Amino acid sequence: MPAASLRFSHFGLHVIDMARMEDFYSRVLGFTVTDRGQLQRPGGSVDLVFLSRDPDEHHQIVLASGRPDAAGFNPINQLSFKTDTLGDLKTLHSSLVAEGLRDITPITHGNALSVYARDPEGNRLELYFDLPWYVTQPVAVPVDLSVSESEIMRSAEAHARSMPGFRSRAQWREDMAQRMGRV
Repeated sequence: MPAASLRFSHFGLHVIDMARMEDFYSRVLGFTVTDRGQLQRPGGSVDLVFLSRDPDEHHQIVLASGRPDAAGFNPINQLSFKTDTLGDLKTLHSSLVAEGLRDITPITHGNALSVYARDPEGNRLELYFDLPWYVTQPVAVPVDLSVSESEIMRSAEAHARSMPGFRSRAQWREDMAQRMGRV
């Protein structure tokens, strides 16, 4: 039986400080508020802010009030956002540094360059740029984003070529399409 069509659309976050989180996601990460309002629920009302960077998607993020100050454990491992270019990743890295966020860590996964940081409420973010090759995962090696793009790419490729499973992204995709029955 063929798999039903399914693709990821959006995610929602319960937040403590709606204004602070809306400001961060719109000002620092460039999302646009597409709607906002209040929804009545049996346990009380919930304030909602809808954000998107894609005019074809009403929302890619929903901020919802109601996260307790002392929630204990944050079950979110990471929220990942893909950039189109290495230059975009470098620009976003600079913005995160200027914002004074915690735990800003640029790394290479061998198949992507990533910048990890915490948003204002401690949710881990990953901003990443796909590289044109694949290596067996997991890989996490620090990378210096202060050097030129050509130097970053030379270094990332040399590292990736030394790793198990190195092959082109196109070959990896073909292998995955075969495994998923999507040939």
